[in-house]
Amino acid sequence: MIEKVNLSEKFGLFTEHWSPKIAGEVNDAYVKLVKFRGEFVWHKHDTEDEMFFVVKGEITIRLRDGDVRLGAGEFAIIPRGVEHKPFADEEAHVLLFEPKTVLNTGDVVNELTRPELERV
Repeated sequence: MIEKVNLSEKFGLFTEHWSPKIAGEVNDAYVKLVKFRGEFVWHKHDTEDEMFFVVKGEITIRLRDGDVRLGAGEFAIIPRGVEHKPFADEEAHVLLFEPKTVLNTGDVVNELTRPELERV
């Protein structure tokens, strides 16, 4: 059976920031939903690219050589090995499309690391 996903409804199922939720799977990748607010941690993913798609609000992806600002309806792909630090002044709803092997904090392990992900 093919499932239709309503992003607004799915984002309404959780309140935590920086805690990705699995909303779907495509081949060897997850479609993840995350609420951003405040600063994340500098990190990189040595073997995986990440796609950040802003559904609601605005985010900044800080890079060592400049920032990428994204608003609703925009996305950016961060190539593997590129150190980055997501940030949002106000709550933003973000869809991530990334391989199932991606750890949200990449090469850093701290209180924001989520090795086990919930489904919404």
